[in-house]
Amino acid sequence: MTDKAAETANTQRMTVVVTGASGRTGSRVAEAARGAGLTVRAASRARGFDWEDPTTWAQTLRDADAAYLMYPSDVGSPAAAEGVGALAREAVGLGVRRLVLLSARGEDQALPTEAALTSSGADWTIVRATWFSQNFSEGPLVEGMVHGELVFPAGEVKEPFVDVRDIADVVTAVLTSGDRYVGRTLELTGPRLLSWREAVAEISEAAGSTITYTPVPTRAYGQALTGFGVPAEEVELLIEVFDTLMDGRNAHVTGDVREVLGREPRDFADFAREAAAAGAWKA
Repeated sequence: MTDKAAETANTQRMTVVVTGASGRTGSRVAEAARGAGLTVRAASRARGFDWEDPTTWAQTLRDADAAYLMYPSDVGSPAAAEGVGALAREAVGLGVRRLVLLSARGEDQALPTEAALTSSGADWTIVRATWFSQNFSEGPLVEGMVHGELVFPAGEVKEPFVDVRDIADVVTAVLTSGDRYVGRTLELTGPRLLSWREAVAEISEAAGSTITYTPVPTRAYGQALTGFGVPAEEVELLIEVFDTLMDGRNAHVTGDVREVLGREPRDFADFAREAAAAGAWKA
């Protein structure tokens, strides 16, 4: 058997646990992994897995070969560092050494969570993603955009928005490439920089409707979140994270998507056209 054939056979026998399998990234990781021939074990509360209940972890991890870790609130929260570290150690103890963590590019608050993984004894890869293109079409920002306005504390800073399908393709390629990316931290970006104002303008054009962007101070945005019922601790963390990320530190692209996949990342304009055609911003 050739090395390539052996690698293919090993991939077809691989079982990967996907946390957050019903979410923005996890659902795409699960789809991409299945498309590559992996057996996907979806980890969710509905299937008996709960990040907040360590007694549920072993039954999900046992006999798996790898896991994709996506912490459900924010990778920069203290709970994320504790949870990811504990789960990673349990996974290693059960023989599940190959772990891939979704982290956030430029988020200093995420570094303790990354350190918890790298010190666990796992064969780790960290995938640091920039702001998702799909955050505009899925989740809490959509409601305002449907009504014609995005209010957000991003100022005029530029961001290389990344398509979550590229994240999923990278995670799958990392898992099926043997040890090639073990011990690597990959920074995933889209192919070009856009400000939030420019991104909303491209969405507005694709959707054929007028959507405006209104930048606000982070503290004012936090007060609005509090009014919507977001817990105070979570609001304070988000304010801290936004203050960190919106200082221009992410205003450059990387070649990591191209390195792993051998192609350019998907462009934001293509995302906007596809999401508009699917009715993402229709009232």
